[in-house]
Amino acid sequence: MTGQHVTGGAKSASPAEPAVLQDHAKDEIAQELRYRLLPNSIRWVLALATLAAIALAVNQLFNLRLLPTTILDPQYLYVLSGIFLAMTFIAFPAFAGAPSHRIPWYDFVLAAASAGVSGYFAYTAQTSLLQGWEYGAPPLATYLSFVMWALILEGARRTGGLIIFVLVLLFSLYPVVADKMPGPISGFPSPLNETIAFHIISAESSFGIPMRAFGQLVIGFIVFGAALQFTGGGRFFNNLALALVGRFRGGAAKVAIFASGFMGSMSGSVISNVLTTGVVTIPAMKRAGFSARYAAGTEACASTGGTLMPPVMGTTAFIMASFLGRPYVEIAIAAIIPSVLFYFALFVQLDAYAAKRNLKGMPESELPTFRQTFAEGWQYIAVFAVLIFVMIGLRQETLAPFYATALLLIINQIWPSTRLSIGGFADLLVSIGRSLAELVALLLAVGMIVGAFSATGLAGTLVNDLVFLAGDGTLTLLIMGAATAFIFGMGMTVTACYIFLAIVLAPALVQSGLDPLAVHLFILYWGMVSFITPPVALGAFAAATIAGVSPMKAAASACVLGSVIYVVPFFFVLNPALIGQGTPVEVGAVFVTALVGVIFIGSAVQGYIAGLGAIQDGAPGYAMRIMLAIGGLALAAPGVQSLGLSNLETAAIALLIAAPTLVVTFLRNRRAVPA
Repeated sequence: MTGQHVTGGAKSASPAEPAVLQDHAKDEIAQELRYRLLPNSIRWVLALATLAAIALAVNQLFNLRLLPTTILDPQYLYVLSGIFLAMTFIAFPAFAGAPSHRIPWYDFVLAAASAGVSGYFAYTAQTSLLQGWEYGAPPLATYLSFVMWALILEGARRTGGLIIFVLVLLFSLYPVVADKMPGPISGFPSPLNETIAFHIISAESSFGIPMRAFGQLVIGFIVFGAALQFTGGGRFFNNLALALVGRFRGGAAKVAIFASGFMGSMSGSVISNVLTTGVVTIPAMKRAGFSARYAAGTEACASTGGTLMPPVMGTTAFIMASFLGRPYVEIAIAAIIPSVLFYFALFVQLDAYAAKRNLKGMPESELPTFRQTFAEGWQYIAVFAVLIFVMIGLRQETLAPFYATALLLIINQIWPSTRLSIGGFADLLVSIGRSLAELVALLLAVGMIVGAFSATGLAGTLVNDLVFLAGDGTLTLLIMGAATAFIFGMGMTVTACYIFLAIVLAPALVQSGLDPLAVHLFILYWGMVSFITPPVALGAFAAATIAGVSPMKAAASACVLGSVIYVVPFFFVLNPALIGQGTPVEVGAVFVTALVGVIFIGSAVQGYIAGLGAIQDGAPGYAMRIMLAIGGLALAAPGVQSLGLSNLETAAIALLIAAPTLVVTFLRNRRAVPA
């Protein structure tokens, strides 16, 4: 998801310069996401177009049959793509330095062309299906396929950047020269006109799995996330975090963990999450005594983890459900334990950091009460309960976000303090439309990568080659996969990175005997790592602009604080019990040992053990921290059974490794007052 939903997060700024912070957030988000500040007349057009697209989705997904004719799924996707691809050229300028308020004539032409060409393919979808146009399109359909292909590429360039554009361009044309490539990457060739027509007309390329996931699942959850933000959900969850943990030591940082986790789960965008919650949490952390680099690193990590946090997660999780052919609910449940481990590790480190430096909690005068916060925002909890009940209890995950959104808007309009005006509804619809337009442009483009592999038969040969290169070493293949995901994650959106690796890498990992769901989550996690890891570290760099610190320093701190994200994917892919794949006893035992392991790792990184005190400085202290970290890794890491050790024996060895550090630290601080 993109994440232009900024209202909720910015409203709860502290009394110190709230207007300045909100303006700063809006300017930063507009610059980062490169969307236009549209005149009112155009905003209303976009709002009505978005409303029409949502109404079409509701009619299709609820099977209401309100239209005089039945709409086939391909027609439905063509119409959606026509609306949102046209919107892309209106909402996103061609160049970063272009005026943000003026729309040049050629963008109107491109928008009209997008709507017209998509309309043609929607009108001829049934004929195309019956006559097999994907393998032999008539001349007009072939010519318009070239137009649509070019429009998709330009939309992807505007929304995803030049790297996405180049990659998609090369892969989309790959079938033309597939037979001339060297052995491992050679495939079946296709003429240029057949290749382009295949991309646009077939159900295996631009309108394949990514767009089908969009039309069935993603659109509803983006609408829900935007509605939650615009009706004050972001403000409520921020205040809830303040009420729950603000008073404890390092409370400002702990608020960032909870607030950014809630926000990220709703928006699915790391950058917009940083730039909305960060304008509140980063200044608060700095006032509480956290260094600017640690404040920025904390916000970057918390925002990154939010996109991996159920129940909403990010767009990629819905596409993952389509790739795996599983209900989205299974993906969300599997992601619970890894995301809890990530946030728990962040919590442990920040608590240790605050305790070691004797940082206090936030003043009571700056904190809302839990009773007041809950009284003002109980409806958001109720809406989430409805969402989860319909998803899990009724197994209606496609319809769940629409029910939840309808309930939210009805409740919201009852209270005058949160009631949206007509203009407010228009703003909500424009935000939704902009998010959907950006996503559609990217999904249509990335779908061509899927199509190229499908047309050439390349996916199967690459799998065999990767397995051959890794030999019998599953860990080697995983390390290769992690490195590949990290590299691609630096230049691509998480969704694009995931789709590419789900085609190329995931089958090889599954073929080596690993759990398919764990493999796809592994790819997702490692695609997210680049948001906090140099040289790109977009999340950390965005936080650094708010904290007023060097981006590289912020990224370095984010790497330290988020260190668990580098190892957790290896844990759950080697032992699927960490994603709930096992008996309740197995899952519970592995979860508990992993929590203890995370405590040891976080304490070792910060040099402070909660309840025992600070680990001594100098060479002996570093040696003890290393032993504690090794013990934590041994507790949390699975796969030791291959050495003939049971889980109990592994845990015993891990505790023996960590014991000297625990004992020495306790004895050294025994006269000190416990933290």
